[in-house]
Amino acid sequence: MMRVRTRLVLADALAPDGVSILSADETLQVEDYSGRSRAELKEALAGASGLIVRSGTQADAELIAAGESLRVIGRAGVGLDNIDVDAATRQGVAVLNAPAGNTVSTAELAFALLLSAARRIPAADRSVRDGEWDRKAFHGSQLAGKSLGVIGAGRIGAEVILRARAFGMRVMVADPYMTTDRAADLSVELLELEDMLPRADYVTLHVPLTRETAGLMDARRIGMLKSSAILVNAARGGIVDEGALAEALQEGRLAGAAVDVFDREPLAADHPLRDAPNLVIATHDAQRKVAIEIAEAVRAALVDGDYSAAINMPPSLPRDRDHLVPVLDLAERLGCIVAVVTDGGVNELSVRYGGVGLLRGRIEATPNLINALLLARERGIIVSRTRVGEVSDYRGLVEVSVEAGGERHTVSGGVEPDGELRLLRVDHYHVDVAPRGNLLIVRNADSPGVIGEVGTRLGTAGVNIAEFHHVRDLETREALAVLALDERPDADLLDNLRAIPSVRYVGEIRLD
Repeated sequence: MMRVRTRLVLADALAPDGVSILSADETLQVEDYSGRSRAELKEALAGASGLIVRSGTQADAELIAAGESLRVIGRAGVGLDNIDVDAATRQGVAVLNAPAGNTVSTAELAFALLLSAARRIPAADRSVRDGEWDRKAFHGSQLAGKSLGVIGAGRIGAEVILRARAFGMRVMVADPYMTTDRAADLSVELLELEDMLPRADYVTLHVPLTRETAGLMDARRIGMLKSSAILVNAARGGIVDEGALAEALQEGRLAGAAVDVFDREPLAADHPLRDAPNLVIATHDAQRKVAIEIAEAVRAALVDGDYSAAINMPPSLPRDRDHLVPVLDLAERLGCIVAVVTDGGVNELSVRYGGVGLLRGRIEATPNLINALLLARERGIIVSRTRVGEVSDYRGLVEVSVEAGGERHTVSGGVEPDGELRLLRVDHYHVDVAPRGNLLIVRNADSPGVIGEVGTRLGTAGVNIAEFHHVRDLETREALAVLALDERPDADLLDNLRAIPSVRYVGEIRLD
């Protein structure tokens, strides 16, 4: 009797070395749908257990739902902005990526782009091939002694820093998660982004594409650069405002740029960057290592049940899942909340957890914590975890504490017997709010009228309050409020709330 093989669909072209790893396993049936229509891909996902994408396919909720039997989605690369991780998690699909495969190659590419733009190598090459010999037009500039501004100093950014120092460059870093100790280890100057930009001779980007980084280098920030500066983006399309960049180059307000990624790929024939002067436009395929890494991870998950490369689920036994999933969900939400109330680079993170049979001593092996520890270690953050005794009132209890900028902030929450999540504490204030949807955190002087004024300004802006929990400290005469809102407040409304005389702090976060 022939054994039914596990179907795995390739939505985008995968490097041959990766395909070979998958095809060599007789239990897997690999189907290549790269270059096919979205409708064909959705049809192919029916009954498939695995899906591998690169950046060309949007694995959104609709596409994921078409794969009712999906167990794994693999991304041949680092970023996950083209995968709806929340939708995958809700459907019980593990999401895997290849975080280490292209670290060195991407760092080398970024530095190659930097050198090409600084020395104007592509333009000089074209000029000579056209029969010209204008040596003065392409003298370029040396890197030694110049200042390099690095935006984002994770794995790739750190590799770029090492190469820049080898070239004798002075390096500055803008990274809100980098500590002063980590900056000292790398021998870089840690600055706020807008303090760094006017000082840099060259700027290179190494951040993921998120809500916070989309349009990070907009017209205003590009305008803060020296007219002699060069901007390099080998990270993700969408981080740089392409129209503003093209305009700055055309008007001579920026000496040059080098770009390997774009908002939409391939680059349109009439895109303004195609005609921009002093711009190096490149494409780069460093997919061999990431293809091998994701192929091995997907094969391990589908064949061996090893989910150690997953970023959204623990490698648990089925009987543990009911305990693990809500607690990990709560831990992630608490981490987001503590990030809102914390200012400055994080130096130390501690997690305490407990409950009835909770995690069975295996929390250290969960992928989410493995990824978090890796990111923390890269930034010099000290992480500690503590298991506490059983908690009678909750299925699980999690406390997250962060030390940053000389201050310590703590949030805690619990998983109720019915699986509902509750936010129970913000610093020393005891609250009781569901950590879901849009949350607003307000600290204020404990004086009459503040609650009413906050509510009035939210109401005037058309933002409805779903839940309101207010606590005051009689000793300090200060208070804290946590509000669950039906709509997410915009920047103008937040500034309006901060303008209330008795308000000390306003922070907001969307948790779903």
